[in-house]
Amino acid sequence: MSKNAELSEERECVAFLHGRLDAERAAAAAALADALMQSVSPETAWQRDVSVAAGRARVARANVAAGGLCFGRIDGADSRMHIGRIGLFDEDHGHEPLLLDWRAPAARPFYCATAANPEGLVRRRHLSLSGRQVTDFHDEFFDGTDDPGSALLAAMNAPREPAMRDIVATVQAEQDEIIRLDRAGVVVLEGGPGTGKTAVALHRIAYLLYTQRERLSRRGVLMLGPNPAFLRYIGTVLPSLGETDVVFATAGALFPGVRADVEDSPAAQRIKGDGAMVEVLAAAVADRQETPARPIEIGLSDVTVPLDHELADAARERARASGALHNAANEVFGEALLHGIADRAVDLIGDGWLEDEDVALRADLLADVRFELSGNAEFRRAVDSLWPVLTPQRLLADLFGSRRRLRAACSSLSEQDREELFRADGAAWTVSDVALLDEAVEFLGPQVSVGAQQERARRERTDYAREVLAAQDWDDEDGETLRAADVIDAAELAERQEERDHRPLAERAAADRDWTYGNLVVDEAQELSTMDWRMLMRRCPGKAITAVGDLAQRRSPAGARSWREAFEPHVRERWTHRELTTNYRTPAEIMDVAAAVLAAADPDARPPLSIRRSGHPPWSRKVEPAGLRAALHEIAESEAAQPGTFAVISPVPLDLPGHTVLTPGAAKGLEFDSVVLAEPHRIADGPRGGAELYVALTRATQRLGIVHTARLPAPIRESGGVVGDVG
Repeated sequence: MSKNAELSEERECVAFLHGRLDAERAAAAAALADALMQSVSPETAWQRDVSVAAGRARVARANVAAGGLCFGRIDGADSRMHIGRIGLFDEDHGHEPLLLDWRAPAARPFYCATAANPEGLVRRRHLSLSGRQVTDFHDEFFDGTDDPGSALLAAMNAPREPAMRDIVATVQAEQDEIIRLDRAGVVVLEGGPGTGKTAVALHRIAYLLYTQRERLSRRGVLMLGPNPAFLRYIGTVLPSLGETDVVFATAGALFPGVRADVEDSPAAQRIKGDGAMVEVLAAAVADRQETPARPIEIGLSDVTVPLDHELADAARERARASGALHNAANEVFGEALLHGIADRAVDLIGDGWLEDEDVALRADLLADVRFELSGNAEFRRAVDSLWPVLTPQRLLADLFGSRRRLRAACSSLSEQDREELFRADGAAWTVSDVALLDEAVEFLGPQVSVGAQQERARRERTDYAREVLAAQDWDDEDGETLRAADVIDAAELAERQEERDHRPLAERAAADRDWTYGNLVVDEAQELSTMDWRMLMRRCPGKAITAVGDLAQRRSPAGARSWREAFEPHVRERWTHRELTTNYRTPAEIMDVAAAVLAAADPDARPPLSIRRSGHPPWSRKVEPAGLRAALHEIAESEAAQPGTFAVISPVPLDLPGHTVLTPGAAKGLEFDSVVLAEPHRIADGPRGGAELYVALTRATQRLGIVHTARLPAPIRESGGVVGDVG
């Protein structure tokens, strides 16, 4: 059959599949509309909610797939099957598959078949589509005569877009093995720049949501990224694969009510990220459980009682011995203090006339004093001053804003380290503070007991329901009075009327500090500190985690120096390491220069192997300091006229209107067709040195230029891979 005839056949087949998709989408939309129009009782509302949620999921699934339904085909000796973003089935003929979901086991050969191991295939076909129209196809025959990488190279050479695209049509065998990896516990996916580790992690989420739908649909997935720009960049990948039960966040946004994007100094990052901060926080909480420096006078109707160190110390010991968290122990402290003051008050009142044998009279006096104390404003203020109910924000703001409190809580730290933690505005939150705020909850507990809140709310609902029922009595036809309470009791009615939370799972999870996720994916995992991992392990107690990173790119002084060090304290041996070694993004011309920088920064590190060349060697241009901005603007205007995306990476912010300018840290995880790197010597001389320069050099997929005002760093200069003025 000629190629034109085969192309016509493919067009008919894909058009048929889109027709089935349209029919499924219309049916799903109609079912959703019917569910939304249903009139329900409190008893059947949950059924309607389930129908609505399922209908919305079906409609979303169909809408997503419409943008790129089918992308490939696999042919066996006597069978063929098309591969797509979702599965479609022939409901009229025994649920026969019409289109295989890329995650289905039967679709695996599309990604893994090779000439040496064809896995039953004789041909693999890659389809090119424009909208719904098949425009071309490329076949691979498993007889060793075809280039298996042509479809991949075409995708790698295509211009980049402002948002990451899914790689569902070009997943490679080493990537597919990790996507489908069946391992409990932590999976560490390590890979250098351009190895596709982020894309693999995202597709692994989609795969797990497909294979573990029932479990993960209840708890959702948390995807943690290094910065908001990165999350925006990857944010369309999972929706394009039909998955929405995912919360995207940075480490600075994991504590409800706090949004931090400012980084501490390297020294402060190191201190705050260390596990020793657990003891610091414990000491900071203990420091707020005070005794008075001078007696506090508690005035009662018959006597004034001095609340002194002795009384407060006894109450404090009682509260600490209770084992309750700090905020809950406020009540224990107050009760112990009340009894101590009451005993002392009765002693003062009865001085000279109350005898030991007057037990009943003493009991009456104690009861009166305790009652008076329970409503005494001076006493309440004293309790809240000596043992305050604290939010994590107040605890840390007071700690970091006071050198005295830092000395009390950080006695194990040097004076220099304590000074690194001090700041005039204690509540000027940084990214490193978020894990500490989260840890503080483990010592403080909620401001009000959650159980007490729920019980109070339940009582209020029940009381209201009882009033409603009392108003619903009626007389039957025999003249006897029937009571609504005989049919349904107040507690049951209250439960039926309990408000349901209809927000999407991702929205509910993001707003709840105590939400626990079914799965956690962490990008740039090498940057996370010991305290960060403590916070994340609380978010995912099942320890089902995919950690993506590259130790060679570690910027943070508090980050991981080894994966074993990061994970064994939490999961012991329940972690698996996989490595991607092929660089699909960075052309060899650029990677040669980046590899020289990596070798100088870390001689033991090995860069990934680039599989392609762009034909554009990196270039450099030296300018006078006064002309730096003008030169960058000129180059930016020229590059912007080329197809694809462009960015300037600079150690400091630059004003280039209309163009993307990023620091190396902000550029992590991103990629552009063309990059101009400004002032690399300032990056190399900075606190994160070689790692940041390595990151900056590996963001380009096609062209890299360097503009500098001083001598280039030696590894770049000596690599021999830069043309032009190498300064």
